Amino acid sequence: MDTITHTLFGLVIYNTLKTEEMSQPMKRAFLFTSLVGSQIPDIDVISQAWDTEGLYLMWHRGLTHSVFLVPIWAFLISLLAYLFWRVRDRRLFWIGLLAVFVHDTIDNFNAWGTGYLEPFSETRVTFGTISIVDPMMWLIILGGYLSLRLKKWRRHTIFRTVAALLVAHVAIQSAEGAWLYQANKASYDSVVLFARFVPGQFHLIGKKEGLVEISEVSVWNGGAPKLLMSIPSADQADLTELFAKNPEAKTLSRWSPMLVVVDDGQRLGIYDPRFVRNGESFLYEYIER
Repeated sequence: MDTITHTLFGLVIYNTLKTEEMSQPMKRAFLFTSLVGSQIPDIDVISQAWDTEGLYLMWHRGLTHSVFLVPIWAFLISLLAYLFWRVRDRRLFWIGLLAVFVHDTIDNFNAWGTGYLEPFSETRVTFGTISIVDPMMWLIILGGYLSLRLKKWRRHTIFRTVAALLVAHVAIQSAEGAWLYQANKASYDSVVLFARFVPGQFHLIGKKEGLVEISEVSVWNGGAPKLLMSIPSADQADLTELFAKNPEAKTLSRWSPMLVVVDDGQRLGIYDPRFVRNGESFLYEYIER
């Protein structure tokens, strides 16, 4: 998810707590833990400073997003909360654990995916059922804050409801995506999904015999794909020269679940068709010939 959404998740987690009887230092410690826990896996952005081979594709949302690092992050954050505010409360560890776990796990549902199982597996876990920027999540959280004006329910009750609605939204979107995937996978050798901004709307990218098709699909039309474009892929091309001259292309080939290969005599390259906008993908690596 984007930085704003992760921050909002941290605020939701904090607001699910019964803070009425907490001291000011304790409130600050829990707020700090919720917010930092919701952001800390993205500390990997600093790796761009020394990346010279396009390895940022693998590093970003890589090891820092591993589920195996979740308790380590939680321990470090709760330790910092103690050092700053001298608050001893084991719940700080559990809130930190929840915040980091939510960050790592929700990112699996985006097209970008995560290295959720690193360092034991380089497999990029990606479902593509939730947009990186999801307006529905923002509306659900906004509804929670607007509900505070009613003064009918306590803050923690409202935001526990908000949390439940967010989980329900992810579950419904993912169930729709799974159904659409199953309904169309037999037509292709490989299929990936890319969630759009509108709930229930997806791009389905299928590849078969050197042809990539990008279609709109939705449960509302019975899952029948509406073809947007067909892209030939020169899958028989030798990419040795490309990888030798452009190391970023080799990284992209490891990272992406599906590639289009370009070999038209002028360019030799590869790109990820999930990110095609206005006829070209922003994840496109090539060499001129």
